[in-house]
Amino acid sequence: MTALRRYPVLLALVIAALFMVLPFGIVAINAVKSPAEYSAHGPLSLPKGLYLDGLKDFWQRVDFGQKLVNSILISGSVAIGAAVLSVLNAYAIGIGRIKGRTWVLAFFVLANMLPQEALVYPVYYLSKQAGLYDTRLSVIIVFTVIQAAFGTYLLSSVLGQFPREIIEAARIDGANKWQVLWRIVVPVSRPTIGVLLVFFFIWTWNEFLLPLVMLISNDNQTVSVALGVLQGQRLMDATMTNAAALLGVLPAIVFFLVFQRTLTRGIAVGAVK
Repeated sequence: MTALRRYPVLLALVIAALFMVLPFGIVAINAVKSPAEYSAHGPLSLPKGLYLDGLKDFWQRVDFGQKLVNSILISGSVAIGAAVLSVLNAYAIGIGRIKGRTWVLAFFVLANMLPQEALVYPVYYLSKQAGLYDTRLSVIIVFTVIQAAFGTYLLSSVLGQFPREIIEAARIDGANKWQVLWRIVVPVSRPTIGVLLVFFFIWTWNEFLLPLVMLISNDNQTVSVALGVLQGQRLMDATMTNAAALLGVLPAIVFFLVFQRTLTRGIAVGAVK
């Protein structure tokens, strides 16, 4: 790409980055601003000091430490469980080439397209019947299945293009189906599986509707549910609302930054393929 074409693209990327970073910056500024300062100078003024009472009050009011543990436990369990389930399904569909795989994939796509509002009552009824209502396990099971539907569709396309010569060579050397899966297919597909793990964690972290319906006890609620419930009760001022938003989004940003290299590597491998 010539320099004449490169600079407009860079300028457009910088403007897009500013639009994405600006709301987070405003939230961060107002989270450390006192209510009096916010009322006097508005949301766009810079704070004159570091006011941390809003963060402390919100942390204590919702027992944020417990909510953080719940969100990490649920999101982490869903990410690992959905990735394992996706690998097993995709291995059968993409490499095992089961009969009717096109219809099976169409079923997974259809299941992934269903709006969560349509799942609320069936999931609520089944969890009640199974005695799992208001437990973290119920949310983990539901989102593991939902995320695995997308993971199966994506991985099946990747494994469908897997070199057959490598698999045949492994079978000639005496490897059975499980050994082919765990010693050859999974290591080669590790970048794609890593991308799925990151996406599954962040998507589950941001989920609100089903956790709101399924987790009614204060001890089982997640970060997103705690934010929504407390705002609905009108117990927070503007600065505490910003403090809550900052605390709610920070763990997901930290997780993304920690696994940024995994995400970049997986996308780069997909682009090369």
